[in-house]
Amino acid sequence: MRIFEKLNVNFLGKRKIAYALSTVIFIAGILSIVIRGLELGIDFKGGTEIVLQFENPVDVATIRANLDNIGLGEVEVKTFGGESGIMVRIEDQVIPPSIYPRVVESIENKIESDFPGLERTVIDSTANSVTYEFTETATTDAVIDALFEAGFQSGRVSEEQNNVQMIVRVGISDWIKENLNQKITDNPFTVLKEDIVGPKIGEELKRDAVLAIFFALIAILVYLGFRFKFIFAFGAVTAVFHDVLITLGLFSILYGIIPGLNLEITITVVAAFLTLVGYSINDTVVNFDRIRENLKIHKTRPIKQIVNDSINQTMSRTILTSGTTLLAVFVLLIFGGEVLKSFAFTLVIGTLIGTYSSIFIASALVYEYAEKYKKKLEF
Repeated sequence: MRIFEKLNVNFLGKRKIAYALSTVIFIAGILSIVIRGLELGIDFKGGTEIVLQFENPVDVATIRANLDNIGLGEVEVKTFGGESGIMVRIEDQVIPPSIYPRVVESIENKIESDFPGLERTVIDSTANSVTYEFTETATTDAVIDALFEAGFQSGRVSEEQNNVQMIVRVGISDWIKENLNQKITDNPFTVLKEDIVGPKIGEELKRDAVLAIFFALIAILVYLGFRFKFIFAFGAVTAVFHDVLITLGLFSILYGIIPGLNLEITITVVAAFLTLVGYSINDTVVNFDRIRENLKIHKTRPIKQIVNDSINQTMSRTILTSGTTLLAVFVLLIFGGEVLKSFAFTLVIGTLIGTYSSIFIASALVYEYAEKYKKKLEF
């Protein structure tokens, strides 16, 4: 399938308009990042992320009000997936010391209510668990089952037949669950997942993400320098920097302005950026290949005409490839839910910006170089 077979657009004639547009968006994005910053996900800033799934639709404001004064400091609450899903984020990785005794007390109250006067001993207590010892194995198993039914994460210390020890996790999700169960009695819920990331791991992930993108760009620069000429490699890498920074700037600009696009930078987004780098380079290399072919065939033709002709000749392929990619990722953006929204948004914007930059940044820089230094590009 071919479209635009007879296309004859003076793309390079519009390059200065494109430069101005890119500069405005780029500066706006950088200023937004400097002033407002980027909203980092739990992967990078550390903390606890808990996802709750209610049986019926639930009001975010109600959940937020119920969790405001339970001793966990600032609690971030937002919808997850649909109207019955809630995501809760807390900066702490373990339950605060002031709350710990209250969680243990609730465990004790449950044991006492189901097994009045039961003999037990606390043999170990850590920041996120408490370990009990009972006199009989059957009693231990019965208590484990009772606590598990009540929503506590309880289990045997060992799988030996004569095991009489039980460990109960004392986590942030347990405290949240207990408080919500007391305040919301007509809408049962379950904890779908609980992710805990320490600040040190977050810093390492942040550093590794930057290094991954940086080394990917260096590898691309070296590869294209050998395959074409250095100016082609420079143009391609500049275009990719342009794509990544503008897309990153849009994350900052749109946060808090468009409710559905309050997106955070997570490991998934880093994966999307690396995908964006590969997609943008692929589109640029297709243009460069056609420019190189036309330079060999039309040795006396002006460089501006060669670049314009090459872009026009590859436009059919560009539109079809970008269009099908956009269609797929746009469906993900609309129907993929909260988990995939950041990933899909990065690819939607990246596909558009990458297609644009392969024409008005990468190819235009090759032309600017040839014109400024009066260099004849030969292969």
